[in-house]
Amino acid sequence: MRYLFVLLIFFFHSAYSQDISGIWRGSFRSSNSKMLEMLGEDDRYKFEVQIDQHKKEFEGVTYSYKTTVFYGKATCKGTFNPATKKVYLEELKIVEVRMTGSDACIMTCFLQYSKIGSEEFLEGSYTSMNERDSSNCGKGTLFLRKVATSDFYKEPFLVEKEKNKDNKISSPATPVEPRKPAAPASPKKDVASQPSRPAAPQKNPPVPVKPTPKTSKPDVSSAPKQSGIIPGKDTLVRTAPKVNSKIPLPKDLATRENELVQTISGEPGKVVINIYDNGSIDNDTVSVYLDRKLVVSKQRLTEKAISISFDLDAADAEHELVMVAENLGEIPPNTSLMVVKINDQQYEVRITSTEQKNAVVRFRLKDSP
Repeated sequence: MRYLFVLLIFFFHSAYSQDISGIWRGSFRSSNSKMLEMLGEDDRYKFEVQIDQHKKEFEGVTYSYKTTVFYGKATCKGTFNPATKKVYLEELKIVEVRMTGSDACIMTCFLQYSKIGSEEFLEGSYTSMNERDSSNCGKGTLFLRKVATSDFYKEPFLVEKEKNKDNKISSPATPVEPRKPAAPASPKKDVASQPSRPAAPQKNPPVPVKPTPKTSKPDVSSAPKQSGIIPGKDTLVRTAPKVNSKIPLPKDLATRENELVQTISGEPGKVVINIYDNGSIDNDTVSVYLDRKLVVSKQRLTEKAISISFDLDAADAEHELVMVAENLGEIPPNTSLMVVKINDQQYEVRITSTEQKNAVVRFRLKDSP
């Protein structure tokens, strides 16, 4: 019973330990954006949320804007369910408007929290209504990523929260006990009170032990070689794929960390990959390597797909795709959405890459050894 009680305490502590406080930034698009794109209009707006969470509830502010000169700012509140990772966000009141030509609308957002590596995301849908007469302003989709800085300014509640967090880190949680004076290893006897006695000579004095020198580098000369391994350079070795080792490792793959994002197993067939910008179109540029061959060179990510295709079959049972960031765009890091189709199966992979780290996605035939 005692252990059950402890487990329950741990469960509830873990449930409330998730905190989405901070700055989230991305964009939203209305459901009729396709029609507006055909007319040559861009219906994508940037969106920033600053959140102050208290247990399952939070409050904060939002910014809707094309640029930081013309924007609308609103107060908001919402809830976060740590079990389902669902977020409900409701704008309450427009507090500042620097726009012309349209009425102010407030949004209600239904979002899902996710985390990939160190990156955190909120995405989902929204509905909106005119604040003046409650008429319908439309609906659409919303995507946000947690960031460190604001396009405007950090709200006082976040500044105070970060200050308190820093104070907790710098101050120990429990007072440090004063150090006790160390007891002597062995009490010395009073030589004056002991009878004088000559010390017996040591027949076999102890031989000092020579310390074993530490090896600065492991000896890799006798280690078994694996296909495609370049010791000290090829960081893909740790998760060694069956790529063509006859192709030299490109510089962008040899000089950066290569992080495995996802492994996708599929039935034999054609693999079709479409790559989009994930969030705001901010001039992210990427190169893509497939099995160490350059297949996309320094292309800009937009809402239009960059397409790649290859066969997955017994002859080519494994493939490796590496996404390389050529720049970080206007909103670092470089983020993209990869939509993968294998026969009638579809997968979505969110990719984050930097100038120090590439993103790796593996494809392998199901049940292949």
